[in-house]
Amino acid sequence: MALERILTHPGGAHKDEFLACSLLVAVHGVEVIRREPVAADLEDPATAVVDVGGEHDPAKNNFDHHQFPADHPPVCALSLVLQHLGLYEDARAFCDWLEPAEWFDTRGPNVTAKWLGLDRDTLAKLNSPIDVTLLRRFAKTSRLVPGDPIYEMMRFIGEDLIEFLRSLRQRLDFVAEHSQLWQLGDQEILFLPRTEPIPEEPSSGIGRYLESIGKSKEVVALVYPDRRGSGYGLSRHNDAPAFDFTRIETQEDVHFAHARGFVAKTSAADEARLRELLEIARVP
Repeated sequence: MALERILTHPGGAHKDEFLACSLLVAVHGVEVIRREPVAADLEDPATAVVDVGGEHDPAKNNFDHHQFPADHPPVCALSLVLQHLGLYEDARAFCDWLEPAEWFDTRGPNVTAKWLGLDRDTLAKLNSPIDVTLLRRFAKTSRLVPGDPIYEMMRFIGEDLIEFLRSLRQRLDFVAEHSQLWQLGDQEILFLPRTEPIPEEPSSGIGRYLESIGKSKEVVALVYPDRRGSGYGLSRHNDAPAFDFTRIETQEDVHFAHARGFVAKTSAADEARLRELLEIARVP
């Protein structure tokens, strides 16, 4: 049965149900209603009941977490909708903000601040006026339909999050298939060869890929196709001090080296020459 409406609680709005509804808006494009559910809503799979109702039953599109016991791992309505869409594991891996959002919604600001190693006042200083305005305007509504400014913003947010997660997973699979790990002395460098067509952002996803294979700390430099030319970009990974690319700025085939030494661009395309440039750039 196709979804016909999204229902969430009235009153104060929070990030978890706002984002959960945004994902469902992006997928289904149906109205959002803010009121308390009745029994018929919970039984109707055409009505997604989000962050209210005391029931988690994806088969009926019910996504509430408040009935979970106090010692349940931190999950919120957003978590449940992400699970339903098959995006949760990637979101936990690639969205650094998700786990703190789960803690904040289920454990409150004091416990979350302690978990993050912050004091409550520091956590409050991270509040964004963008979040405040969107949530305040959302809280003032009782019904949102396509075309409403807040509804369309929710659609954009949901679409962008879904696109980010799905495209990043594809990108990680691409990097896993094509990349090579070079050994330069006792240091590791990730090399991503040029493919056709060249990705719009050739270096995107490399950092996340290295995290996924447990190499984020071991790899100290990256070599990847330059989308603005036929050569390659060379850069430090995690700003590792092992390379200073100003050391190659006078090389004939190097057309850019940042003054701070963390990145350079070369027209060289031969792997042997790229390795030679890396050797020259190594800090003794």
